[in-house]
Amino acid sequence: MSKVISIDYGLKRIGIAISDLTQTIASPLTCISHNDIYNFLDDLIVSQKISDIVVGYAVNLDGSSTDITSKTRSFVENLNTRFFKIRIHMIDERFTSKIAKQAILNSGVSKKKRSDKSLVDMVSATLILQDYLNHK
Repeated sequence: MSKVISIDYGLKRIGIAISDLTQTIASPLTCISHNDIYNFLDDLIVSQKISDIVVGYAVNLDGSSTDITSKTRSFVENLNTRFFKIRIHMIDERFTSKIAKQAILNSGVSKKKRSDKSLVDMVSATLILQDYLNHK
C-alpha cells in the first residue's frame, strides 16, 4: 500500500505530515520553508511511494474565503500540474492551528519549544491528515 501526506500550507512555513502504509495513523514529518516545497515533494513522493496529498485550506466560520484561500487554491493547481499522477484532496482546516496549540500545551512541551511555530504547523498537518484518514 502507499502512503498519504498532508500539507498545512503557509506563506513562510509549510507543515508536512505522513501516514503509515495502512493509511490509518498520521504522524508529523517536518516543517519546511515555503520556497523549498516542490523540491522536497519531488523527493518525498518517490522515496515514500506517496499516492495522495491532502492540503488543508482555510475558510471563515461562514464558509467564505480568507486572505490565504486563493493562494492555497493556486498552490493546489500547481500541485495538480506538477504531480498529475498523485491524487490531490483539499480539506477544511478550520481550527486546526488552535487545536494544535492546545494539544502542544497539554502535552507538556516546554515553553521554549511551544514558541517554535514550525511545531504548530507540523501538528496542524497531522490533524488535517488524521481527519482525512478517519473519513475516507
